[in-house]
Amino acid sequence: MTTTTSHVPEYVPESEGPDGAAAAARPARLIHTESTTEIPVHLLFREEPAAPPAEVKRPAVVAHRPPPEKEDRDTRDIGVRARASAPGVDPDIVERPARVLPGIAGVLAGVCGAAGCAVTAWWAGVLPPFAEEAFGRSAGAGGPGPAQWAAFAGAGALGLFGFGGLARGRTGRAWVLELFGRYRGTVRGTGLLWVNPLLLRRRVDVRLRHWRGEPLPAADRGGVALRVSVLVVWRVRDTARATLGVEDHEGYLRACVEAALLRVPVAAPGAGRGAVQATQDVLTRLVAADAGPVGVEVCAVRPLRVEYAPEVAAAMHRRRLAALDARHRASVVGAVVDSVEDTVTRLTMRGLVDLDDYERQVLVKDLTVAFCAGRGETGS
Repeated sequence: MTTTTSHVPEYVPESEGPDGAAAAARPARLIHTESTTEIPVHLLFREEPAAPPAEVKRPAVVAHRPPPEKEDRDTRDIGVRARASAPGVDPDIVERPARVLPGIAGVLAGVCGAAGCAVTAWWAGVLPPFAEEAFGRSAGAGGPGPAQWAAFAGAGALGLFGFGGLARGRTGRAWVLELFGRYRGTVRGTGLLWVNPLLLRRRVDVRLRHWRGEPLPAADRGGVALRVSVLVVWRVRDTARATLGVEDHEGYLRACVEAALLRVPVAAPGAGRGAVQATQDVLTRLVAADAGPVGVEVCAVRPLRVEYAPEVAAAMHRRRLAALDARHRASVVGAVVDSVEDTVTRLTMRGLVDLDDYERQVLVKDLTVAFCAGRGETGS
């Protein structure tokens, strides 16, 4: 494949000079070293080597505000992100069933202990006079000896353990058992049970419960101070962690609700049902993530009453009134303008009047004043 340059005249005459003589001719070729050169075909279609990607340096500080849809997405996922920062509890504190016996075993042990005490007293000869007359003469004559005292102690301990360990389990209630500060299990059974009387019992309510607190401080998406009353539906899922993992699980739950209200933008008063439902879902996820490690299951956190804080309530009320008044004025002005335009158009199209620009302006002004005055009298 070859390339050639185009052929043009070598000299182009220039305009004549003042003396009538032709001026010096100038060369028309732009390439003085004109020649024909062969170029290999593979060089014409050779791809350029790809330039190495430029290294993009990340700015040290990025100061921008995310778009509203991104803010909404981040707000919905705030409960999921909060799970990573949830408090930790000792993994050894996990609820497990305690060893208990049916109540009939404790009753039998107590009866046997009482019977043993009576027999030992008859054996030692320390029965009351009426008992001696009823059961006959006592076997002992000189008072209780070491053997009688040992039998009496054993029978008494058996009776105390038998009757002292009886307990009545109820539905929705549980006992957390401890022995010398160590967790020994949880009793969730119902009916008559026998529990070791040496164990310390802590009663825990495991029923589904609700808590409605006093108005708590919060803020909407614009940062306006609010007061929110919430209804929290919850229950104790892990009795061991709720009792031993935290000092007061109910107080801890209140603190989690207060912290969540300060972190989540609450829907302003008068917001739609969708905004209220989104706020409820985010609050529920966030409080459940914070209270889950201590054995508390949060079913729902519902904002019941949302109102502006006292310090901003008056200002927000005036702002709403001003917005309503501006909206009303805009609607009135629009209606008046439409009426004036319709009147002038009809008068002109029907040929009732022939107006120039000045007369049209005067007519529009007079009609506007008349319509506005009429609407003012009607509204008053």
